[in-house]
Amino acid sequence: MTTFVDRVELHVAAGSGGHGCASVHREKFKPLGGPNGGNGGRGGDVVLVVDTDVTTLLEYHHGPHRKAANGRPGEGDNRSGKDGADLVLPVPDGTVVLDGRGEVLADMVGQGTTFVAGQGGRGGLGNAALASARRKAPGFALLGEPGESRDIVLELKTVADVALVGYPSAGKSSLISVLSAAKPKIADYPFTTLVPNLGVVTAGGTVYTVADVPGLIEGASEGRGLGLEFLRHVERCEVLVHVLDCATLESHRDPLSDLDAIERELTQYGGLENRPRLVALNKTDIPDGKDLADIIRPDLEARGYSVFDVSAVSRSGLKELSFALAGIVEQARAAKPQQEATRVVIRPKPVDDAGFTVSREADALYRVRGEKPERWVRQTDFNNDEAVGYLADRLNRLGVEDALVKAGAREGDGVAIGPEDDAVVFDFEPAMASGAEMLGRRGEDHRMDTPRPAAQRRRDRQAERDEAQSAYDEFDPFA
Repeated sequence: MTTFVDRVELHVAAGSGGHGCASVHREKFKPLGGPNGGNGGRGGDVVLVVDTDVTTLLEYHHGPHRKAANGRPGEGDNRSGKDGADLVLPVPDGTVVLDGRGEVLADMVGQGTTFVAGQGGRGGLGNAALASARRKAPGFALLGEPGESRDIVLELKTVADVALVGYPSAGKSSLISVLSAAKPKIADYPFTTLVPNLGVVTAGGTVYTVADVPGLIEGASEGRGLGLEFLRHVERCEVLVHVLDCATLESHRDPLSDLDAIERELTQYGGLENRPRLVALNKTDIPDGKDLADIIRPDLEARGYSVFDVSAVSRSGLKELSFALAGIVEQARAAKPQQEATRVVIRPKPVDDAGFTVSREADALYRVRGEKPERWVRQTDFNNDEAVGYLADRLNRLGVEDALVKAGAREGDGVAIGPEDDAVVFDFEPAMASGAEMLGRRGEDHRMDTPRPAAQRRRDRQAERDEAQSAYDEFDPFA
């Protein structure tokens, strides 16, 4: 049996970027041919795409955890890693994406509409990309960034022009089956309809969609029956049709009280006050139903409703109803503003924006927040002293060290970079070297800095060749 699911919680994780490669070109007689480590590949995104062939969120109900592919690490010989493939998740038309706090992230209407639910991480730079005039042979590479991971909620709100509302067994499913080619389940017991049914109706030159919303009862907006679960499926409709049962066998019910009860639930749900309403007095092919319709019609018209006598069995009154709905739908479509061209708003950063903030949280703890410092920390391999020195140089050039001094930080104070739940803590040591013996200024390689006379350079090159030849001559492949 097909299950209809219109609300799920989805856990998405984008792919992480691949690590950069630290490699040195080597060949015979060239033991140090220069850095040639490639960059890591970008992690794949998690992308939601509207697909009109998808009508339910059932797939994500059974599989709520989705992860995109990671980027591949870089390799030697300047070979970059392969980007991770994006994970494309098809969703029904009318899907609303919310975050964990209930705030709307995207309202996805229209075939092909996309939303990036998780951004893939950047790949790390290899040591070939990190080489410079001052740092000719970096012995480190940057790590790939982790992909974005978060929990989102998907809610389906049916995209239809007309919504049929009414008590269970009022005949909504029968009406939609004769107005359109839809074939909903029809039976003579309450709550036969457990899912919203959609049908396409053609009236003259107008084509519109009709949704049969599962039966509402009094207290539906508070969770009774199926109403609370499906009331959101009427939010996008342009017109509401009250389907009233004029041949009900329940002695405590009558069409007017049914209409009043449904209107109370729609009012309590909210947001539907300005939608046009029509009334379809159903089952008027039955003599008692016809008599009751004649009795209550004046009261309904006095309330301002347009009233139509219909019968799904004899199909009487359906043409008049369908053309009346077509007219309202056309008016609603004409009243909507024309879609304007997409505008790109550029908001340059203030000239005094340093790109980070420093705040004092405790007697000896300072927290640094900012996109660049946090990203640089994530890309750093803290097992490599040269990489740590490179990070310290970057932070110093950005002005983090000066900002900490101005904020009152002293040597030995704690400095946390990042949010509270995912921060890296350092001991503040102004103008601290990285600790690697080869380094003077942080992140710089002095092996290439000292000028040598031409004769000395020739002697050094000959010594390197002699050493390489000696190692080659002593090599025993059968050892």
